[in-house]
Amino acid sequence: MNEQGIISICGVSKKFGSVTAVEEVDMEIQRGEFYSLLGPSGCGKTTLLRILAGLETPTEGEIYIDGQPMSAIPAYRRPVNMVFQNYAIFPHLDVGGNIAFGLRKSGLSKDEIKASVEEMLDLIKLPGYASRSSTELSGGERQRIALARALIKRPKVLLLDEPLGALDKKLREQMQLELRALQQSVGITFFFVTHDQEEALTMSDRVAVMSKGRVLQVASSNGLYERPSSRFVADFIGTMNFFEGKMQKSANGIEVIDAGPLGVVESVTEGEKRPPGSEVVVAIRPEKLMLHFEAPGQGANIIEGRMGPAAYLGDRSHFHIFLAGREQAVAVAVQNSDSYSSAQFESDQTVWLSFSNKSVVLLNPD
Repeated sequence: MNEQGIISICGVSKKFGSVTAVEEVDMEIQRGEFYSLLGPSGCGKTTLLRILAGLETPTEGEIYIDGQPMSAIPAYRRPVNMVFQNYAIFPHLDVGGNIAFGLRKSGLSKDEIKASVEEMLDLIKLPGYASRSSTELSGGERQRIALARALIKRPKVLLLDEPLGALDKKLREQMQLELRALQQSVGITFFFVTHDQEEALTMSDRVAVMSKGRVLQVASSNGLYERPSSRFVADFIGTMNFFEGKMQKSANGIEVIDAGPLGVVESVTEGEKRPPGSEVVVAIRPEKLMLHFEAPGQGANIIEGRMGPAAYLGDRSHFHIFLAGREQAVAVAVQNSDSYSSAQFESDQTVWLSFSNKSVVLLNPD
C-alpha cells in the first residue's frame, strides 16, 4: 500500500448471491487527485463507490482511507461525503438550510454556521442564495447546492455518483469545467463515477476503465485515448477503426503489419514486441486519418477508397470511406476549412487515406 495515497483499494470483490459485481479490484488514489471511474452500466463502478462510502460491505478485500482500514467503520463515521445522482435536495429547507444540514450536530454556533454557508455559496458562485427556496432552483443550481452541502464538512474524499447526468448538454459541459475548477480550489480528493467518456476525459487527472467488475486500465485522459491497452478500452473511449492484421517484421523501431483491406501498415514500435506471423489488431482514430482528393504517393499507410455517407457538423465533418474487400466503412473525422468540407466530396468518388506510423495503435486480439 502506497502511504502517500489517500485511498487504497486492496483485492476488493463484491458478490450479490451468484453474481459478481466487483472482482479483485486493486486501486490507489492520490491525495488531491480528481479520479474517475468510467464504464458502461452494470460494470460495477457504482457498487465500488458504495463500498467506499460504507453503504455496501465487500465480500473480500479491504479499503483504506488515509491509511486507516474501513471495514469496521460505519458510513456516518467515514471521512467521506457523497453527492448523489438526484442531488437529494430537501424541499422543506431553503438553500442555506440544505447546505448547513451536515453541521447540525457539529457544535458550531449559528454565526459560525452562517459564515460557513456564506463561504460555500461564494465558492460555488451563488452568493446571496441562502434564503432562497430550494424549489426555485434550476438544475445547475441544485447541483451546486448539493456540492456545497457535501463540501462544507471538509471531507478527505468527495464521492460523486454521476452528478451531472440530469443536466442538458450545454449546462453539463459548463458544469464539467466548474466542477474541475472547484476541485482544484478546495484541494479535496474527488472520486467520480460516470459512464460518459467525454466527461471523464475532460475533468480527471486519471481515469480507471471498468468492465464486468474488473478494472481494465488506469491512465491519464491522454494515455487512455492515445494508447488504450485493449480493444474494449479503445472502442469505449471515443471512436476507433479496427483492422485484423498479421505481423510481418520488425526492424529499426518500425513494425510492419499486413492489415488486409488497409494494406501494408507501418507502426512505431511500442510496448511488447510481437514475432512475425502473430495476429494483431490495428487501431486508428478517425481524426488521425487524412483524406485526399488525389493519391499522395505509394507505400505503407496509404490506401485508396470510395466515398460513402458524409455528415457536416459545423466545425468538422464525418466521412465514411469504403475500402475494397471490407464491408464496414472506415470512419474519418476532418476539421472543416476552406479546403475541407463535406460539400466538396461526392458520394462514390475515389479518395485516398493516409496516416502517420505514430498514429497506429497495435492491440492483442480479444
